[in-house]
Amino acid sequence: MSSSPRFKSVCDVPPQGTRSCAVVMLLFIAGATAWAGEITAAVTDQSGAPVADAVVYATPRAGKPPQRTQPASIAHKNQQFVPYVTAVQAGALINLPNLDPVKHHAYSISPPKQFELPLYSGTPEKPLLFDKPGIVVIGCNIHDWMRAYVCVVETPFFAITDRDGRVQLRGLAAGAYDVKVWLPRLKGEPSANKQQVTVGGSPAQVAFALDLKSGFRPQQNPAASDGTYR
Repeated sequence: MSSSPRFKSVCDVPPQGTRSCAVVMLLFIAGATAWAGEITAAVTDQSGAPVADAVVYATPRAGKPPQRTQPASIAHKNQQFVPYVTAVQAGALINLPNLDPVKHHAYSISPPKQFELPLYSGTPEKPLLFDKPGIVVIGCNIHDWMRAYVCVVETPFFAITDRDGRVQLRGLAAGAYDVKVWLPRLKGEPSANKQQVTVGGSPAQVAFALDLKSGFRPQQNPAASDGTYR
């Protein structure tokens, strides 16, 4: 009786197969290491206070950034947009579900993305394509205080700072990057605060001290009981 054939992996074939297995493993490790870079950023204002809701993004200085678009969602909730600041890579789809019992009329006249979603409830049938880099301001024709900001960037390496003004960008290939930061309160253009970093074996660190607009605050629902934007 013949035995069943045994299927062999690359590593099962000596001696040349052993060398092939080693090459495969080395290439795998090298590939994983090449994309294991990290940038840690801290963002403060002119007084040294941490800044939340700041978009920090890193663009490779050589070559074209990889395309890794991820969909996003900006909800109408309690007659406010949530989240207040969103960041996406150009080419991403964004949905604007209405979670309120009242209808909303979302729109934007910003050059990178102009659109209008007339009075509606629930979730629009199709998400919106944001394919041009830039800042998009979203409002509601019914509730003037409602406002959201979308920062559309060319790179997939971005994140939004927390309340401590800190953020980490992960999965970067080794190399040189331009790191910029943007938020609605920023004075001037992000390029004015650009910093250059090199990503290698250990996390690269960068700190931004920004000149921000005074007296600026997110617009909020006048009926909000605690005076905060959520």
